[in-house]
Amino acid sequence: MKYMLLIYSQETDVASDVREQCYIDSTQLAQDLNASGKFLGASPLHPTSTATSVRLRDGKISVTDGPFAETREQLGGYYLVNAADLDEAISIAARVPAAKWGTVEVRPVIELTGLP
Repeated sequence: MKYMLLIYSQETDVASDVREQCYIDSTQLAQDLNASGKFLGASPLHPTSTATSVRLRDGKISVTDGPFAETREQLGGYYLVNAADLDEAISIAARVPAAKWGTVEVRPVIELTGLP
């Protein structure tokens, strides 16, 4: 089953040297997961200051700067993994470097027929 591991933290809480080490450690985790057939994708995101939110209401497009919601922690990246079950997905999430200071939300992915 596919699981999305959503990584949340406060953008300003992480020093640049810690962030760079996190990227190195995250790349290694991706390599390890890939070697075991669990890796499907991963990427950090640029800060929420670069976000744009798009809404369609009554046929009209509304575009606003910033993330969808103002929260204490922001979505900073993700992993998409194959896991046998929730327990294995949680075990993988615990290995995400940013879990040491942020939160990793684990969510099963709905696989729709017809998607490429």
